[in-house]
Amino acid sequence: MFPAAALLSLSFLAVAYGQQVGTLTAETHPKISVQQCAAGGSCQTLQRSVVLDSNWRWLHSTSDSTNCYTGNTWDATLCPDPTTCAQNCALDGADYEGTYGITTSGDQLNLKFVTNGQYSTNIGSRVYLLSEDDSTYEMFNLKNQEFTFDVDMSNLPCGLNGALYFVEMDSDGGESRFPTNKAGSKYGTGYCDTQCPQDIKFINGEANVLGWEGSPNDPNAGTGQYGTCCNEMDIWEANQNGAAVTPHVCSVQGQTRCEGTDCGAGDDRYDGICDKDGCDFNSFRMGDQTFLGVGKTVDTSSKFTVVTQFVTADNTTSGALSEIRRLYVQNGQVIANSKTNIAGMDTFDSITDDFCNAQKQAFGDTNTFEKLGGLAQMGAAFEQGMVLVMSIWDDHAANMLWLDSDYPTDADASQPGVARGPCPTTSGVPTDVESQSANANVIFSNIKFGPIGSTYA
Repeated sequence: MFPAAALLSLSFLAVAYGQQVGTLTAETHPKISVQQCAAGGSCQTLQRSVVLDSNWRWLHSTSDSTNCYTGNTWDATLCPDPTTCAQNCALDGADYEGTYGITTSGDQLNLKFVTNGQYSTNIGSRVYLLSEDDSTYEMFNLKNQEFTFDVDMSNLPCGLNGALYFVEMDSDGGESRFPTNKAGSKYGTGYCDTQCPQDIKFINGEANVLGWEGSPNDPNAGTGQYGTCCNEMDIWEANQNGAAVTPHVCSVQGQTRCEGTDCGAGDDRYDGICDKDGCDFNSFRMGDQTFLGVGKTVDTSSKFTVVTQFVTADNTTSGALSEIRRLYVQNGQVIANSKTNIAGMDTFDSITDDFCNAQKQAFGDTNTFEKLGGLAQMGAAFEQGMVLVMSIWDDHAANMLWLDSDYPTDADASQPGVARGPCPTTSGVPTDVESQSANANVIFSNIKFGPIGSTYA
């Protein structure tokens, strides 16, 4: 779940963004291995790679190194309108380690929070898993399957989010649908999610320059007239002090550009085409404050395994998605998910439509998840194919309090659903975490997927 009025605005200081392809920096995708498992537990290792999202990249004139976007302002000469900007500007290759703090080794991906590069200071990153062709995104359909990974977030404090999730992007980043997008998935284009983010610099092959306004509290971000929407399955949004698994759905299928009310910004939050709140299972918020954290049942001071199972009504890959189950493995022990302990709610330990409806009622939250199709719509998105995203970010809209503290901050923390984690309500301010926790990082590794029961022991 994301807070009211929040955009998924991962902060960055490296000037960047665009749709033509530059030639000043070579693009070499970091390699990573993943495993595809079969019933019975035999797994095949697949060699894959990751690609940096286009929003982080250096964007410059196609004729020289003049920036098309600096700070939170577009160059008015190069970018007088969406189409001209797309013609004039090229997004270039990335120095993954030196500029962005992104490294891989075997089956491991390490995302560093702040990286001081030769020309810039970079904050956060977002990468996508590419397929075996090293050019298009790997597409996942997890119905009647499970997805498993190891995570080490022992160096991820309050206010940060090491996220692993799926979104319904085009496999080629929109290159075939939008001819003005010359860069495509090889350069990390085409992002979308249920927040319908309006801070994305290029949407549908055009620069998002119309109505662009710089952020009042982030000198490197802004919002334009358009947003980019699609279904989203948040497998893991977490730091040392809290974690949530959250399906979000939209009334549309596939990456869709929005404007106005459809984007659901501000007061239009519950009138847009996507469910921004989602149906979240956060153990702390659901009444078990001893389950996940430093020294708790799932001890976040060391690495552990996260298993997420997508159960269908008839236990086939073509059936309707009916339940999302979670379990953990740490130090050789399988740990069942926590159970809800909320007054007025039945006991649940997984996400079903019944759980979502009961949670929304108990917390007094608007049930847009049900209105827009619930788990069946999430399953339909997987049938179309979804892209794996891994990121590290801080939150300029709500200081990540919706994940690890009391939120909303003006609500009574003793009321059901308000307390989400143990972090102080004063924590998570981006200027603080960027200066005090610059060396924070998250490590994802040992990614496996296959039939239910095949990826862990």
